[in-house]
Amino acid sequence: MAAIFIVSGWHVAPLPDQVSDKTGHIVAYAGLGILAVRALAGGLPRTVGVRVALLALAIAGGYGLTDEIHQSFVPGRSADVQDWYADVTGAVIGIGACWLWGIIAFRPDV
Repeated sequence: MAAIFIVSGWHVAPLPDQVSDKTGHIVAYAGLGILAVRALAGGLPRTVGVRVALLALAIAGGYGLTDEIHQSFVPGRSADVQDWYADVTGAVIGIGACWLWGIIAFRPDV
């Protein structure tokens, strides 16, 4: 969260020219989603239940919302609902990856 906050305070996001800001949001919030699941589940790999997944999504999505508000105060940046959608999409991707990893890691022998 601290890294996202710091980068959000910069006038221009430090992304290569070929990378859109939406991709940057997705990647950053996929990482935040993974970290939130890891914190809530007590590490990885673990099976990820609905409660953990929804809490992680609430944490990442809520932080994305506050981050967009933060950006509205930074010169050269703006709050954009499409960026928030990208944040939530990234969080869902990260949480889904943790869920899949938990299924694969704890798959019973057949």
